[in-house]
Amino acid sequence: MKRGFYTIMSAQFFSSLADNALFVAAVELLRTNGAAEWQRAALVPMFALFYVVLAPFVGAFADALPKGRVMFVSNAIKIVGCLMMLFGSHPLIAYAVVGLGAAAYSPAKYGILTELLPASQLVKANGWIEGLTIASIILGVLLGGQLVGHHLSQMLLAIDVPLIDTGIDSPADAAIATLILVYAVAAWFNLRIPHTGVEMRPLRQNPQHSVLANTLALLPDFWTCNGRLWRDKLGQISLSTTTLFWGAGGNLKFIVLAWAAVALGYSTTQASALTGVVAIGTAVGAVLASMRMRLDMATRVIPLGIAMGLLLILMVFIDTLWLAIPFLILLGGLGGFLVVPMNALLQHRGHNLMGAGRSIAVQNFNEQAAILGLGALYSLSLKLGLSVFGAITVFGLVVAGAMWLIRRWHLHNCAHHGEEVAHLIRIARHDHLH
Repeated sequence: MKRGFYTIMSAQFFSSLADNALFVAAVELLRTNGAAEWQRAALVPMFALFYVVLAPFVGAFADALPKGRVMFVSNAIKIVGCLMMLFGSHPLIAYAVVGLGAAAYSPAKYGILTELLPASQLVKANGWIEGLTIASIILGVLLGGQLVGHHLSQMLLAIDVPLIDTGIDSPADAAIATLILVYAVAAWFNLRIPHTGVEMRPLRQNPQHSVLANTLALLPDFWTCNGRLWRDKLGQISLSTTTLFWGAGGNLKFIVLAWAAVALGYSTTQASALTGVVAIGTAVGAVLASMRMRLDMATRVIPLGIAMGLLLILMVFIDTLWLAIPFLILLGGLGGFLVVPMNALLQHRGHNLMGAGRSIAVQNFNEQAAILGLGALYSLSLKLGLSVFGAITVFGLVVAGAMWLIRRWHLHNCAHHGEEVAHLIRIARHDHLH
């Protein structure tokens, strides 16, 4: 791997570490403010909101500027969201602003991989960066849980700034203030990401039009790219699979917190450790996939998605820790082994069809729309009076059913468009080997 890859990995680690710790802190902030359970569940779709709204614009933005600079600006936006949370904004609104920063960050983070590395290293690179992201999720949720826990939060609250009333007077506030420093470390690494030498694709600007008109002009380009990827016989399968995986996985971190509270009687600090257990399994699955899978073999992992949905339903029958830990590791492992080859295949098809930044923006739009939709479904289930166990069952059935439909779709493509599918697989095999 080139040296710049490790700088990207370091920046991604600290940014993701703060993102995941902040989620736990935001859950605790809403809990201590007396917010309803459905509001805490709504944190997940609120984070996804700007991914969906701004998807037509962030991909073109990522392709128009050096991606290290885009990542730096994105981390600065996340810091603004943290400050809003500290100084009185509703946590759901402030967390949406953090999601705005993440929405701008993602096309640059993944798009730079296709600029820096050859196609033959994409699965391996995705395995490493997903594995590192999972490690940051594990450490992030653990860090968030410890920051809002009694021992560490009391130490942080005891720190006094002379002559300044910071207004930081709760464990959640102290945690959020600490995480601003972690985002600052990520921003420092962003500034050291090397230029890849790939030619930028400037935003198309008409000097006779207003800024708003020029911005809206990006919409047709985005929808063209979105349609192009959905029409591609391999792109549509990899896109739908990763869309569903991230839709489920994005909500799973809150589902585990809610389940642990009901089934095991855990506090936020204790439950956050179990979220880390899922991430351990995902990391193992991601690394195994990076070692064993190739681009042209990616579609073989689709049945694992059906298994994931069915396993989610089994969660409602688990009420002891000794059963929960191996179960959550298995659940995460299936997800990790599923997403790495599918993500690499999607990047490969997207890069060939439209360019890295636009491809990732299309991917983010669809994946975050799934997080938004599934998160809204879960929150609405709770608001309408369904128990946590009932909401988890509905969620699992939706995931398993959707993955079954995706598998049928791919089999239909192979049966009716076999020559086109075979040609695309040959391209993927050739690019992987070279």
